[in-house]
Amino acid sequence: MILSFFKKRQRGQGIAPLYGAIMAKALNPLLYSSHGVPDTFEGRFESVTLHTALVLRRLKALPPPAADLAQELVDRVFDGLESAMREVGIGDMGIPKRMKSFAKGFYGRLGAYTAALDAGDAQALAQALSRNVLEGAPATPNFVDYVIEFTKQLDQCSGAEIGRGALSPSAGGTP
Repeated sequence: MILSFFKKRQRGQGIAPLYGAIMAKALNPLLYSSHGVPDTFEGRFESVTLHTALVLRRLKALPPPAADLAQELVDRVFDGLESAMREVGIGDMGIPKRMKSFAKGFYGRLGAYTAALDAGDAQALAQALSRNVLEGAPATPNFVDYVIEFTKQLDQCSGAEIGRGALSPSAGGTP
């Protein structure tokens, strides 16, 4: 039916543990109090984007069905962003334009973080964090170290662990 086109797509229940784990990491108060992430709508968006980008980077390196999980994750993150915009009072007419802008920014940041991490370039990572997450303020070495350490933890995780929302390797688990 034509009306089914207008219904909100069903969120996959299977993505809930991973989405919840990313949100817990991204909204950790220490990021805001110790690492300088602004505690604003934009700052929280940037933190969620950073953590999601790191997970997506790992999923890209894993065999199927990791790509399907990655797509579900992106869909869920953008559904959450849309809901958050509605909660802060952005109306139906303003959401599509903002979503397009957020998507462009999201994928740009994903590319910048991935390139810096894959190259092992802490300076490029610090610049990307400064430019995006920290609104131009310099990234502290502790924040850069946090991102690198989280990335190393993710790189040790299997797709099944990530799918369960375990964003650090299990003791004795296989990567």
